[in-house]
Amino acid sequence: MSQKLAHQRILQNMDQVCSWFQGIATELPVPIYSSYDIRDAGYKIANVDANIYPAGFNNICPADKETSVGLMEKYLKTHYGSQIKNILLVTEEHTQNPFYWENVGAIHDLMTGAGFNLRIGFPRVLPEPLKVTSATGREFHVGSAVPNSELLQGFGPDLVVSNNDFSNAYEEWAQGLPWAINPPRELGWYQRKKSRYFRHYNDLATKFCEVAGLDPFLFRVETEEFNHFEIENPESRKELAERVNRMLLHLREEYSKRGITQEPFVFVKNNAGTYGLAVIRVTSGEEILSWGYKSRKKMKAAKGGRDVEEVIIQEGIPSVVKSENATAEPVIYMIGTELAGGFLRTHAEKDDTESLNSPGAVYKRLCVSDLAVDPQGCPKENVYGWSAKLGLMAIAREAKEMNVAFQGYRPGSISSDKACGS
Repeated sequence: MSQKLAHQRILQNMDQVCSWFQGIATELPVPIYSSYDIRDAGYKIANVDANIYPAGFNNICPADKETSVGLMEKYLKTHYGSQIKNILLVTEEHTQNPFYWENVGAIHDLMTGAGFNLRIGFPRVLPEPLKVTSATGREFHVGSAVPNSELLQGFGPDLVVSNNDFSNAYEEWAQGLPWAINPPRELGWYQRKKSRYFRHYNDLATKFCEVAGLDPFLFRVETEEFNHFEIENPESRKELAERVNRMLLHLREEYSKRGITQEPFVFVKNNAGTYGLAVIRVTSGEEILSWGYKSRKKMKAAKGGRDVEEVIIQEGIPSVVKSENATAEPVIYMIGTELAGGFLRTHAEKDDTESLNSPGAVYKRLCVSDLAVDPQGCPKENVYGWSAKLGLMAIAREAKEMNVAFQGYRPGSISSDKACGS
């Protein structure tokens, strides 16, 4: 019911909503692409994760892939000039993950389809170029993304586009690198914090709902930071348990005010995590006190072998979205400030309160390009799209707070997409 109400209110106040969005979207640089995991509980529709270096472009709706080519061309020419031709794509080093290379192939097709020349490299010196193969048998040649490497002989990049999330800083590679990078390396997980992102997201969600005439509760996701966490320290786990119980009590009170019968739960997440690692659902602080070896090991599982030293406690949002009787959640992709694509992440072995970003997930159709055909008839795409846009602005503000520079980036007015009635 909340999705329908949000859709109606957004449409009724579209001029004010779009004016508000454009006012903040033109203030700050935004990354070339991003993606957002969204949960729809019926009573709440909120962004629960944001990826600045998204994988999964291969899973977006085929119609969205076609329209995204034009969005990519527009973004690059608006913000880097019409003379840009050569792009160096720096990827993760997942040579043994063929599905990741399907994503690289989709990004390759977006950029070459938009008229750009593309080469692919790792952010380090390689003794010799590599050949990797995607899940569908597509082959890619990968070299060293360093100046004067064999990969770049005769190929001067006008821009480096990163699809490496920089869980490791790659400081040696970055020193003296002569090319602009988008998204900037400094937004990588080696120093990015989920707590910072959600602080900005919730602030923007509150302001958005004021403009759209909605209860901010609908778009917010309660999130609390817990620093200096030590998983093997009983006192640290005790303090975490107490804070979990306080949040659960707060959520019960908020739910009761609105007649919501859902029993609250929370997720404890690595504050600098990715790939769904170090994430555990809990329904009481007592569960944390009883964590055994397996659970403690799971909370240590950070990408790159880094220790989990900070966590967030985040309101759990169950999903009412289904696809062929499987629990599902929408994932929305953006290019710059515009909705680029989407899909439903489904998992037949997970219930409506669990994280779906795990092995066994299957991806189903959700096309944001349908908004261009019938905005009135696309409540899901409209509402989920606005949650993603709030996430993008949260990233832009996060970058500003971190003093991250988008080198070579030219400010440019955004063109409103169909969700803004253009």
